[in-house]
Amino acid sequence: MKQLVLAFKRLLWFIPTVVGLIVIVFIISRIIPADPVALVAGETATPAQVEVLRAKLGLDKPLPIQLLKYFQGLLQGDMGRSLYTTRAISADLLHRLPATIELTLAAMLVTIVLGIPLGVISAIRRNSWLDHVLRVITVSGLAIASFWLGIMLQLLFAMRLGALPLAGRMAGFPPDDITGMYTLDALLTGELGIFAVAASHLTLPALTLAFPALATVVRFTRAGVLDVAQSNFVLYERAMGFPAPVIVWKYVLRNALISTVTQIGLLFGILLAGTVVIETVFDWPGIGNYAVNSIIMSDYNAIMGFTIWAGVIFIVVNLAVDIVQTFIDPRETA
Repeated sequence: MKQLVLAFKRLLWFIPTVVGLIVIVFIISRIIPADPVALVAGETATPAQVEVLRAKLGLDKPLPIQLLKYFQGLLQGDMGRSLYTTRAISADLLHRLPATIELTLAAMLVTIVLGIPLGVISAIRRNSWLDHVLRVITVSGLAIASFWLGIMLQLLFAMRLGALPLAGRMAGFPPDDITGMYTLDALLTGELGIFAVAASHLTLPALTLAFPALATVVRFTRAGVLDVAQSNFVLYERAMGFPAPVIVWKYVLRNALISTVTQIGLLFGILLAGTVVIETVFDWPGIGNYAVNSIIMSDYNAIMGFTIWAGVIFIVVNLAVDIVQTFIDPRETA
């Protein structure tokens, strides 16, 4: 019941948060110096033709009127049409979203599966050579630029060793479309060969995207475990003769993960935004790649659509994280 009350309270902030996000991005996208109408019209268009197209697109109206019409369209489920592809924004995003979600989930899986155990081991072996190595890796993960790391991985594993594909999402025919995520669809249809191909294409971009997030999770888990390990209840359990692995993995870790779970929720949004760079480097056909092309072409509608989708996903994930936190630490509902 407390979880439902918490979820309702968080949902109350959903609409004003999204509205504020839309207003800010809408205004910023309109005040940049590039003229998308001139780009769409082409270099050979006359000034009169450009103005006719501007009026047709509704970009000749005052900014408040444009914003009001945009909100009216959103309430009807219409995000407008892309100035670049001329297709509906919602259709473009729905087509590309599964690729981005698949990449982000794969990166999150790598981050959680490796980050939490490594953080615990680093805390248990505090100031050992292993702890020092992990701290160097985590600092590197936060310092190294993702696009540089992606290129280096391409040079090593694709160009030099030939072990993994250089770029792209799939070689050959994709699996039957169920969720739009190739690895999951291949498993659902039992096509293990296609799954292996899709997973090989997913490996390098997922590892590149996960590296800075992995560093963050390791650091927060290590700090949380070290803090909880000094608690009175841990000292009592040690005095009672509980085995060290039971104390660490059953009691300490649950309390130490509170801050880590919060970071994981924030990291999902950061990874979602990070796909803009990674998808460009690896030619991954997701909404990040779509956003880059939209920015280059000054496609206002597409930029707005990408921002709304990313914002909504980020808010929903953080709501889920808040609810998960109440199960880990019931005091969060107080």
